[in-house]
Amino acid sequence: MSAKERDALAAELALEVGLDLELPAVPGGAYAPFFRDGNILYLSGQVPKVGNEVVFTGPVGSAISIDQSKEAARVCALRLLGVLKQACGTLERVESVARLNVFVQSTPGFDKHSEVADSASKVLKDILQCEVMPARTAVGVLSLPRNASVEIDLVAIVRQGGPAR
Repeated sequence: MSAKERDALAAELALEVGLDLELPAVPGGAYAPFFRDGNILYLSGQVPKVGNEVVFTGPVGSAISIDQSKEAARVCALRLLGVLKQACGTLERVESVARLNVFVQSTPGFDKHSEVADSASKVLKDILQCEVMPARTAVGVLSLPRNASVEIDLVAIVRQGGPAR
């Protein structure tokens, strides 16, 4: 898949949920959306926010369903792709996702964290076409910023520049 195809597919999927990947990520506090150390890019956590609204809130298992939480993870993954594009100029420069951390605000007894995380992993794999899946953690938490149901951060390996492959 070419750079234009990756970028276009990400933009198309983002528009389906109301996101515009051309808009820069705006931090909700005293932090940066990403930090680059050589060819390693650390992305801050993204919640399922569209515009200024967190669209999936509350614990999975009571306030929202498993299917809604999977959609929340999908929105988070698309927001992460927007930050990657902001950091790199094009998704073509992303070689791989090394690490994915998925936090699920959930009720006691909820045990389908990996199913929620799989939704985000699928979006990233489909768009970035990475051959190797990232290391991943999916955990349940008591609360998340702005009462978000899901928050996801990642670490990516990127090329510094050069021609698109």
